[in-house]
This record gives sequence, C-alpha cells and structure tokens, in this order.
Amino acid sequence: MFTVFIVKPIFNLLVLVYALLPGHNFGLALIIFTIIIRLLLWPLLKKQLHQAKAMKKLQPEIKRIKKETKGNKTKESQMLMELYKERGINPFATFPTLILQLIVLIGLYSGLRRVISDPHALVTFAYPALQHLGWMKVIAHNIHRFDNTLFGVVNLSRAALSKGGGIYWPAMIIVLGSAIAQYFQSKQLMPQDKEHRGLREILKSAGQGKQADQSEVNAAVGRSTRYFIPVMIFLFTVNLASALSLYWLTGGIVAYIQQSFVLRKDEEEMEEIADAPDKRDVSKIPEAEIIETKELKSPKKLSSKKKKANKRRKRS
Repeated sequence: MFTVFIVKPIFNLLVLVYALLPGHNFGLALIIFTIIIRLLLWPLLKKQLHQAKAMKKLQPEIKRIKKETKGNKTKESQMLMELYKERGINPFATFPTLILQLIVLIGLYSGLRRVISDPHALVTFAYPALQHLGWMKVIAHNIHRFDNTLFGVVNLSRAALSKGGGIYWPAMIIVLGSAIAQYFQSKQLMPQDKEHRGLREILKSAGQGKQADQSEVNAAVGRSTRYFIPVMIFLFTVNLASALSLYWLTGGIVAYIQQSFVLRKDEEEMEEIADAPDKRDVSKIPEAEIIETKELKSPKKLSSKKKKANKRRKRS
C-alpha cells in the first residue's frame, strides 16, 4: 500500500517532469520536482512558519511565567496552555508538515533506489499514460539515452563516500551544501535570547548543586539541534546516491527563501500598522503597544482636568 499510494505517485511526478523537460536532464528535473513539492506544501509550511515566528515572540512571556510559577510544573503548564490559547498558537502544529515531508523523502528515496539499481525502472515503474510520452518511448528502446547526471557534471547515482571508490568530490560538495542549508534554515527560526546559557554551563551549575531550570535546558538543547541536525543529514546522505542530497539541498535553499519571505512580510505588516495609527485595527496591535499608548495619553488628560479646576478656583 505504501508503494501504491506513496512511492508511485511521488516517483511518477518526478518522471513526468523529466519526460516533459527540454533536454531531459535528470538532475534539473529533480530540482524542479523539489520546488514543485515545496510549493504544494506551501499552505502548511506557511502556517508552520507563522507558528514558529509567534513562538519566538512569546519567549519573554514564557520566561515570565517560568519565574512566576517557581518550579510548579502543573501551574506552569496550565499558564502556558492559556497563553498559547490566547495567542492562537498550537505548539504541535508543525508535526503534520514534518511528517508529510518525511513521507515524501522516503517515497522519493524508494523510487530513486529502483532507478539506481535498474535504470529500466524509470519506464517499467511509471504509469502507463507516462510510458506513452515521446521521450519515455525513446529511452524504453535505448536506456543509454537516460542522463542521470546534473548538467553532465555530477553522477547522481554515485555516493559522496563509498568503500571502493573513495571520495566522489562533486557529490561531496552537494552533501556539504545540504548540511549548510539545513543549518541556516534552522538558525533562521531559532528564538534569539541574549541572556541564554549554553548546555555545558547549565550542567556545570547543576553539578555545583544549583537546580537547573527545565525550560532553560530545553532551550539549550533546541539551540544545539541547529548543529546536530546538519551533522545527522551529512552522515545519513554521505553514503547514499547524491540524487537524494540534491533533493535535500534544493529543499533547504527553497525553504530558506520561503521563510525569509514570510518573516519579512510579517515585519512589513507590523510596520504598516505602526505607521497608520488612525486606521489601525486594535486586534492586530500587541498589548504592550496599547498599554504604552494609554500611558502616554493619560498625563495629557490629567493636565487638562487640572487646568479646568484651576480656572474654576480663580473664578470663585
């Protein structure tokens, strides 16, 4: 069932792009396929990015709740859930998107493995409708016409590191690029806290008898994942066909661009709201701004009342 409903549709989308692409370069087809997948997932990805940005903005509020509860985990969890509900944030909203991306990755890997082990699978594993396309008929009669490279430079069926062949540097560059792209993608969404302590410093303090704050430990672990995940991606893909690394590299670059677009758009919307005070929707203004505005206006109102009172006294 996984092959029928997951692997085949994903693989055939890649085959369709490859068959219709002028020049029929498999590497370029894989890049276009990755962009299409990211665009299809855009509504979910956009929601995930908004959730991540909202979580970044909530860090001061979360720290305040941690201090107020003073280690009372039940009260802390209750106050955090109320905060999330008030701001319309679902901490688990990112999981469906991550699961979908993982399913696509596994499906693509299964399809690519078939083609690498037997290039004829490009035709035999395709849907009948695709097998009747012009270029598919050509490679069905002469499989040597199948170009499994990236612009004739990188053999996408080879791994960056293999037992018999040593280091294949064109593929190694793609693997390193995919790890670097993942690092910057993770860093872009990481909450920024100037007063944060590293995990080593927290553990050192705990060894001296000081109780470690679990939220601070979780934040430190989260920051370390921006190094851990790229390393894991490197170790996972360095021994696999470089086609999978190319998919990961392209996906990481597109994701970084998408995240930049969403984050920049949110900042521009906030600036527009701030620049048009008379037309602002109060529901879109942060509470801190409303409070600050009231505090600024209140002294003027008090001073005007005092002036009226002084005039009455003079008349009497």
